[in-house]
Amino acid sequence: MTVSNLNLSSYDHDFLRTWDKSVDHLKATLAVAQTLRDLHKQGISPKVFNTGIAVSIFRDKSTRTKYSYAAAANLLGLEIEDLDEKKSQITHGETIMETVNMLSFLTRTIGIRDDIFLGVGHQYMVEVASAADWGYKNSVLNQRPSVINLQCDEDHPTQSLSDMLHLVNYFGGIEKLRDKKLTMSWAYSPSYGKPMSVPQGVIALMTRFGMNVTLAYPKGYNLIPEIEAYAGREAKKSGGAFRIMNNMEEAFDGADIVYPKSWASYGVMKKRTELLKKKDDKELLALEKEALAQNAKYSSWTCTQHLMRRTKHGKALYMHCLPADISGVSCKQGEVEASVFDGFKKETYAQAGYKPFIIAAMILLTQFGEKTPEILSRIAKRKLPLVAV
Repeated sequence: MTVSNLNLSSYDHDFLRTWDKSVDHLKATLAVAQTLRDLHKQGISPKVFNTGIAVSIFRDKSTRTKYSYAAAANLLGLEIEDLDEKKSQITHGETIMETVNMLSFLTRTIGIRDDIFLGVGHQYMVEVASAADWGYKNSVLNQRPSVINLQCDEDHPTQSLSDMLHLVNYFGGIEKLRDKKLTMSWAYSPSYGKPMSVPQGVIALMTRFGMNVTLAYPKGYNLIPEIEAYAGREAKKSGGAFRIMNNMEEAFDGADIVYPKSWASYGVMKKRTELLKKKDDKELLALEKEALAQNAKYSSWTCTQHLMRRTKHGKALYMHCLPADISGVSCKQGEVEASVFDGFKKETYAQAGYKPFIIAAMILLTQFGEKTPEILSRIAKRKLPLVAV
């Protein structure tokens, strides 16, 4: 993949969902990320900003994405600043319009994780982007900061694109992914309320590149219906395939890649969101008990050596966004057998390692658009070392 032969027009100032981007834009994101990774491996700094900050807004817990965003910002020369909403004027009723403009005077990018409330996270990011647009168009801001989705209720683009770049490198090229069978499967977890955005992001992205995608879950654990329908349409357009199954073992049969991951069903997330908005702790506790009891009915939905032997030649690639619920390690029984996870530890850690470069690519492309190939060329020629000696 090279960036120069891709259509980068209308890349836009923001990266909110993969399905908002053209296939060329997605390929460009992957190619720029790979270039940045290669430069870093060679000891060449891709620093492009001499000043500016990267604001992060995390409304949910995070390890990989939080530090990947900070690393990406630093890699490009930006200072990271975490917005603690409880210590800001937001608690006194400050509007989104005002907050965004006040924190964006010298800001190049705003990264947001807002995945707790169904129907809220993506919309919040849209409102932040709209406020940034207003500030730039009205000359309040000298630059239009990018808005990067670090996970919302609908999509987790930094994760799904990291997953894809991992697959591109693992199988030897983006064209090698066509017709590969990927199984995105629900898996048992002793916890409740995990977002749907990872499996939604995976099925929405991989079906656009001709992959044969199977989504497996017990009856009642469906994702947002519109996103499932979108994956089906995109699979037809790309020449791939998409199917939904309710049997984990059959879903593993002949798979090239397996991605067993727990999530809360669409129905549970809808109810949970309503109760969270009402701050009804009593009913939330009751819902949690009900959901955990329902999960327990499907405790056999776990990735085992037996299931891995059913994959293509018994050698499918195991993937997970981490942290995985590992049976006998992080919990009594969980998403994956310890021996399976241990056998793919190197691969899952490598999978996570693409995320800083994916985020850095998003920042570059949303800030510079069609000028990005030229900037990368200048970076390569400059050969500024990562370490000053």
